Amino acid sequence: MKEFKLNTIPKIESGLKNPEDVYFEKFSENLLEKIGKKEPKTISLFRKRKAIIMMVAAVFVLALTIPLLINQAAHSQEIDTETLENYLSYQSNVNQYDLINALDEEDISNINSNIVLEDNTIEELLISNNNLENYILE
Repeated sequence: MKEFKLNTIPKIESGLKNPEDVYFEKFSENLLEKIGKKEPKTISLFRKRKAIIMMVAAVFVLALTIPLLINQAAHSQEIDTETLENYLSYQSNVNQYDLINALDEEDISNINSNIVLEDNTIEELLISNNNLENYILE
């Protein structure tokens, strides 16, 4: 193998060269000029006005929709009487004794209203209904 000496073999020159001395002397001045040229941020009055108008419109829409939503929620919580009766009649774990025990005095007084039925109405109901045994047993 050949002897390798750092000082005797020609070295490869770098492709990078230092710029002239003027570059380093004026660098800080050029940098300050570029930083100083930034203008302050301006805020348009139209944008503020537009934002205020949008907020007022949003409050107005909410003021109109909240009563409607409350009214709709109140109606949606009401249970149809027929639906409630069907639910109670088809549930196997609820019997008439459970219902009787759940009633209070006010409910019983509401039930005791007099219903006047004519004989013709009762006869038509019994003729049209095939489950007379259910009425007799209950």
